[in-house]
Amino acid sequence: MNIQGKVVTLRAIDLDDVEQLNRWANLPELWNMLGGWHFPYSRLNTEQWVRGINNNDQKNQVFAIQTDEHGLIGTANLVNIDWKNKNAFHGMMLGDKDTRGKGYAQDAVMAIMRYAFDELGLNRLDGDMIDYNETSIKFYTKKCGWEIEGIKKGWFYRKGKFHDKVVVGITKERYLEFSESISYWK
Repeated sequence: MNIQGKVVTLRAIDLDDVEQLNRWANLPELWNMLGGWHFPYSRLNTEQWVRGINNNDQKNQVFAIQTDEHGLIGTANLVNIDWKNKNAFHGMMLGDKDTRGKGYAQDAVMAIMRYAFDELGLNRLDGDMIDYNETSIKFYTKKCGWEIEGIKKGWFYRKGKFHDKVVVGITKERYLEFSESISYWK
């Protein structure tokens, strides 16, 4: 089953995606804007990661973001799904600069929210960003209706300096209000 947005499709990651994913895994300018550890990744590392994705995992889902025009443009996820409390963590990455600013990211987030809230029955999604990634912070809060819910001081360490983590989130109620206010699915 694919998850359909207006212009993107969220689908399972496949072995055919390894070359592109490996190229992105080794772009410092991309990973400097995202959380977590980043090491040089071999093609074999990337292939092992793809092979290790379990599409039947009830707690973690990773999706390829696909467009008709560009093919694979990035990844999105719903991880740490908490079925009892009906929440999950969401993250997204668009790999190539030329696919940014065209509405693909907004469509991917809107599609994943619709899937999380309407199909999975979740009630909230959480996310976070490094404080200097102002583009992503503005994107989620202005284009997708998420709200800044807190700051964790000195969370990320980059280039010899600590940076804050900006914590964001959205509830199903807020998603429904926001998508209606911008007539997204009409």
